[in-house]
Amino acid sequence: MPDLIRMENIIKNYGPVQALSGVDLSVGEKEIVGLLGDNGAGKSTLIKVLSGAVPISSGKIFVRGQEVTIKSTTDAIGHGIETIYQDSALVTQLSIARNLFLGREPYKGPAFLGRLDEEMMNAVASDLLRKVGISKNIPPTTPIGALSGGERQAVAIARAMHFDSDLIILDEPTNNLGVAETQGVLNFIRGARESGHSCIFIAHNIHHVFQVVDRIIVMRRGRVVADDIRPGNSTVEQVERVITGMDEHVPV
Repeated sequence: MPDLIRMENIIKNYGPVQALSGVDLSVGEKEIVGLLGDNGAGKSTLIKVLSGAVPISSGKIFVRGQEVTIKSTTDAIGHGIETIYQDSALVTQLSIARNLFLGREPYKGPAFLGRLDEEMMNAVASDLLRKVGISKNIPPTTPIGALSGGERQAVAIARAMHFDSDLIILDEPTNNLGVAETQGVLNFIRGARESGHSCIFIAHNIHHVFQVVDRIIVMRRGRVVADDIRPGNSTVEQVERVITGMDEHVPV
């Protein structure tokens, strides 16, 4: 069976600066992959390429063995790739429920009549908020602008949970989250495999990564320097040494 996602020899240049230098990366079906590296390692650039936020300079991307062209976020979503950035854009004036369904709103009767199914959106929103660990009774009609930073991030996580994507990319999803919200996100990642999803999990907190992933990939200076670290066979300290360049080898 081919990998769900395979990226080959990905190069991204910003003028004379090469942000990605021939990166190869793969994610299997129902696999949870941790993507680690110091600031400037190239993680965010690689994810932006895969999510269609920035174009590649050269290289190939395959989805289930078929080469695809990803030039926009719409292309990525069409190929089953959903990305949650640390600063996921939400419309502050709209409610939690409206943000969850933004661009994919359900209607009662013909769509041209414009009758949103607000009852369904509110019910789904309430259920999803509980799943991502928001224990407070926040009405789904609450405007995003009234939420804390952690609560807004949880709403972005909830949006990806509802729309079944093959690959969900989470870029620093636990930043600014409380303990309960963080556990909700980690539980979501753990459950993604069972529900048929694959995930790429980017985080600075290596302990969070070790709790949920099958495999760890480490980037440094625009290159992949390790791609098959197994949490069960290595330690946080060993991975930290690879990230910083103090060590090149970790038990796999």
